[in-house]
Amino acid sequence: MDKASTPKQDPDRRSRIAAQRAAAQRTRLRNRLLIAGGAIVVVVVVVVVFVVIGGNGSSGGGKVPTPPTGSALAQTISQLTSVPVTTSDTVGAGNATSPPTTISGTPLTSGGKPEMLYVGAEYCPYCAAERWSIIVALSRFGTFTGLQTTHSAAADGAGTAEPYPNTATWTFAHSTFTSDYLTFSPVEIETNVPDKATGAYTTLQTPTKAQQALVNKYDAAYQDAIPFIDIGNKYLSVGASYDPSVLSGLTWSQIATDLHNPDSPVAKSVLGGANYLTAAICGLTNDQPASACTATVKGMRTKI
Repeated sequence: MDKASTPKQDPDRRSRIAAQRAAAQRTRLRNRLLIAGGAIVVVVVVVVVFVVIGGNGSSGGGKVPTPPTGSALAQTISQLTSVPVTTSDTVGAGNATSPPTTISGTPLTSGGKPEMLYVGAEYCPYCAAERWSIIVALSRFGTFTGLQTTHSAAADGAGTAEPYPNTATWTFAHSTFTSDYLTFSPVEIETNVPDKATGAYTTLQTPTKAQQALVNKYDAAYQDAIPFIDIGNKYLSVGASYDPSVLSGLTWSQIATDLHNPDSPVAKSVLGGANYLTAAICGLTNDQPASACTATVKGMRTKI
């Protein structure tokens, strides 16, 4: 087995992680899959939270927003997946503060194409924020079907408020991504509804042994934070790439609409994160397609 390089952690990044961990200590028992002796052993353990980068964990939002349905949902998805390149290039890095880092490992591929592994959870507010950037970025390389709305959790099983509660987002649990350039393998490990007795969220999807091995290998430096994104075993992104509070209180339609205004705080955050993810993906696809791997995006890869 190759020896992976240690992900770079600058002082600011460590400070953000520490601040988020302190804010999220209230988040309780978690179910984590541990790999032992070549077998998957399901164990309920006490995990210090799935801490992430991209904000100090202050609470925001309020009531659960009403998700769009029917033609309104179709229109929202269309807006989300068709942000003009000119708009994204205008934003550039925007307000994204945590670009991917470079790692060194055996190339991660699937079906003869580079593979992008995502591990997150529906309750996680940082995953909620990052999914917007992921969808924008991947829509430049292929097509999503089956995207469904969800929101981050409001409170844990003990009734304690989560950071950035009820953030409008999407779930990858029932989606499919088709692309000529890469394979996207998402794993939503838990729901957004905690058990009132234990505080643990219900298991939704289980990583494969190989996927869990990657999490164990590369996520240890971040204490098992999510969202965890391994881009071809060449780039690693852990946590939200921007402050999730920018989405607080907004509906799916409002966020999708704001993405088309490069001067909006939403666009500067979501598109900035999407551009960094795109830059990493372009590093695996030999800068193809040209419509995604623009000069602006390629320039941002020098910052990874």
